[in-house]
Amino acid sequence: MESFFSLLQKNVLDRRAWATHQELRIAIVTWIEKTYHRRRRQASLGRLTPIEFETVMTTPALQAA
Repeated sequence: MESFFSLLQKNVLDRRAWATHQELRIAIVTWIEKTYHRRRRQASLGRLTPIEFETVMTTPALQAA
């Protein structure tokens, strides 16, 4: 958890001054969705990103239905 917040602070919060909370919120959500979840790989997911794993696991389930 500490590494997540460290990356968030380094890559979003410390990049510039934010005019509004809404602007900062959008930047944080965008960073999480487009950068953090796309790059992070988990051994328990077969070294796939969470999005790749979800795609692989959802497709067979939908075909079986």
